Amino acid sequence: MEHHLVIDIAVCIIAAWVVAVAGQVARQPLLLAYLLAGFAIGPHGFKWVTDAATIQTISSIGLILLLFMIGLEIDLKKMVSAGKIITLTGAVQIFGCVLLGWGFFKLIGLAGTWLEALYLGVAAAMSSTVIIVKILYDKRELESLAGRITLGVLVLQDIATILFLALQPNLKNPEAMILAKALGNVFLLVGVAFVMSRFGLPPIFKFVARLPELVLVGALAWCFAMTGFANHLGLSPEMGALIAGMMVSTFPYTLDVIAKVTSLRDFFVTLFFVGLGMTVPLPTWTLLAWMLGFSAFVVLTRLLKVFPILHRMKMGHRMSLLPAINLAQMSELSLVLLALGHSAGDVSAQSLGVAALAFAFLAVNSTYAILHSEKLLRLAGPWLDKLGYPDLAAVAPETVLNEQPARICFLGFSWTASSLLEEISRRKGEWLPEVQVIDFNPVLNEKLRRRGVRVVYGDISQRNVLEHAGVPHAEIIVCTLPDMVLKGLSNHKLLLLVRELNPRAQIMVHAEKLTEISTLYADGADYVSVPRLLEADDLLQAIEAAGKDALESQRAGQAGRLAKRNEVIP
Repeated sequence: MEHHLVIDIAVCIIAAWVVAVAGQVARQPLLLAYLLAGFAIGPHGFKWVTDAATIQTISSIGLILLLFMIGLEIDLKKMVSAGKIITLTGAVQIFGCVLLGWGFFKLIGLAGTWLEALYLGVAAAMSSTVIIVKILYDKRELESLAGRITLGVLVLQDIATILFLALQPNLKNPEAMILAKALGNVFLLVGVAFVMSRFGLPPIFKFVARLPELVLVGALAWCFAMTGFANHLGLSPEMGALIAGMMVSTFPYTLDVIAKVTSLRDFFVTLFFVGLGMTVPLPTWTLLAWMLGFSAFVVLTRLLKVFPILHRMKMGHRMSLLPAINLAQMSELSLVLLALGHSAGDVSAQSLGVAALAFAFLAVNSTYAILHSEKLLRLAGPWLDKLGYPDLAAVAPETVLNEQPARICFLGFSWTASSLLEEISRRKGEWLPEVQVIDFNPVLNEKLRRRGVRVVYGDISQRNVLEHAGVPHAEIIVCTLPDMVLKGLSNHKLLLLVRELNPRAQIMVHAEKLTEISTLYADGADYVSVPRLLEADDLLQAIEAAGKDALESQRAGQAGRLAKRNEVIP
């Protein structure tokens, strides 16, 4: 048995690597390569792997590690700050999709019974945490507002799925006590995790902090302990891993744990996607027709149930449409749910096959959609206006035509801009009335308005937005965003656009690479900010202090400076 397991893992990894290399040459997503590799070597392909169950067991470890890392990177304060938005959006999306699916799948004949239609409705309402988080993580968009809304809805979806799984054994004869018990177990899991992370773990981690290996092993032990506890309570092990990560996300060792777990996670997640590829059946024309109908339902219900509710809460085109695009696929838990229904005799083999094909189809297409969401957003904007969903700029225009143009203009607003605005507020308060920010984050814009800062809602990559915001009349124009954060452009492209609009302004831009600086100056930048140099100077001072055993004093000085700050983005 062990010999076969090692050979199966070897075949999976080699196949994933070969297909992934070919995918990179063809510029295709890695996820597609892993799914294709699994299909090729699985029972519906060349049959090189005969025991897919063992691979699925190994790959589930990757899912647990991935969700643990997601928990480590979740900022609970930010999640709570967007609580109303997430709760309303999640509730409308989940219950709306389930109810629509319950009727739709019975009406078109895919489901033979109302109970099977309910299974399919729940399955279609859930989105893939693994796929979405991996892509958003690679795009560095997990910390964006759209990313936080997406992640919050995913958490609510997982909770809803867990509750449905708790009810599943008794769906033919449902009892109210079962739901109450499931909810009680969820609260018990969160309560135990909170108490342990508050009182039990800190002294233990502090004791072993000087041994990095023990920090990693301790974090993994905590992760799998919560996973086992969740499983013991009849809940999803993955939920236990997510909560375990969230509860230690504020520890000072989080970054070290993330760095060490990443390599383990990538190995097991690769097996996870290869294992999913093995479950995809050999398609027939009938299955393909049902699959297209199922997939169309998933995509349309995401757009109809996510976009309108966010738009009604004045989130604008971008923050309303991006979460809908992000969520437009099926969850891995949906396949688990349908497989359980099939085992119980509630779901037909045809419905299970249709769902597996739809999962693979949507996984591939949603990957392309998320990677190219900026293009989709620009294409959809004019159509949304025509359909009666105007962007925020059209609902409440922030013009500067009837007032004195801003002297200092911030293009985009993120961490550095937040610190810069705080410095202006503290040391050059008389400048504040002359400052204007252009950004497409409606939540940040509202915070800035409450502080008396002039704000224009809009995408700085759009020429008409810059013209509308008065950029041609500004004296000083500052972009503090790195290229990896800018959407649809770079500091160099933005510089050329702004210089064309305003030949007289003093323009300051950001550079990550030293080789970019000369090009930016040659093309019209008046100053290029290189934050890595400032960070290096700060670290050099810290190293010098460490050599003199004065790090405690250095840290105390830093804490004193931070205590006096009241930034928009803390």
